[in-house]
Amino acid sequence: MKAVILTGYGSTGTVHIRDMPEPTLGEDELLVDVHAAGINPLDVKIRDGKLRLVRRFPLPAIMGNELSGVVAAVGRAVRGFEVGDAIFARVDKRHLGAFAERACVHQSHAAHKPSRLSMVEAAGVPLAALTAWQALDLLGVGAGSRVLVHAGAGGVGSFAVQFAKLRGAWVASTASGRNVALVRDLGADQVIDYTAQRFEDALEPVDRVFDTVGGEVLDRSLRATRRDGLVVSIAGAPEPQAAMMEGMGRFAEALFWLASLGVRRRARRVGVGYRYLFMRPDGQQLAEIGRLIDEDKLRVLMDSVVPFDRALDALAHAETGRARGKIVLALRAHEA
Repeated sequence: MKAVILTGYGSTGTVHIRDMPEPTLGEDELLVDVHAAGINPLDVKIRDGKLRLVRRFPLPAIMGNELSGVVAAVGRAVRGFEVGDAIFARVDKRHLGAFAERACVHQSHAAHKPSRLSMVEAAGVPLAALTAWQALDLLGVGAGSRVLVHAGAGGVGSFAVQFAKLRGAWVASTASGRNVALVRDLGADQVIDYTAQRFEDALEPVDRVFDTVGGEVLDRSLRATRRDGLVVSIAGAPEPQAAMMEGMGRFAEALFWLASLGVRRRARRVGVGYRYLFMRPDGQQLAEIGRLIDEDKLRVLMDSVVPFDRALDALAHAETGRARGKIVLALRAHEA
């Protein structure tokens, strides 16, 4: 089968499209004929080796974190899925494998595809939507919360804005000038053009911040948060509790303690909590997200659909950080 594989770590010359053996089906897995696969900034980080300290993959490794497709076979312990079912999934974080003509998916990581979405649209949902869902859970966002979501036109941010509104929160978001109207249309109560003004100057202090950018944006977010508030990041330094929640062991906890020492100190100085989120695959949450889509309560923003043989171009586009919604690889010609 054709697959996009990682042969080493680095920004160039490490990703190739080659023939690979088909995956072996486990007793609690689905064998999926992949129709489309979402491309994410995470794929670029994996390619560049930025996650090697927390997760190493035996090389060559088939890349890809999320997919949509049709079930071709089921393991003997699988319940709730049958051959011919259309599904979408965030694949196992330890093995990847979505950028291939066939992939194996654990039954607990998959959900039936929303009927309102095409295969291409569905492939762009799992990773970003689950990340946003779980971040808002960690933040404790609910009715009456004041929350700031960074990069509201991005894959993760666009879902986070919508989920926060569905939970009854007041939502502010940042976006470039060309995306201000789009993010407002997603439901944000206040949208700040970060190219024209600093969000902390334009915004009354908030209870919660979801940081998808990191760097100085994270530091400024700490100062935009009320005392006893909370900032959750997917782009800053991981902290020890994140390692504990992932079961990474004492070494990772110690490493993250050191890596996050600076941001945790700055957060304590202003009386704000800081947490890092490692998203986990969750088929039940994904099914609930699919229900919201089918009830027309949730929009899926698409940036571009790229043919499978241009996977390297799609990764380069993701690397720019300028995608407006999701970039998706179409593995079958009729999906492109």
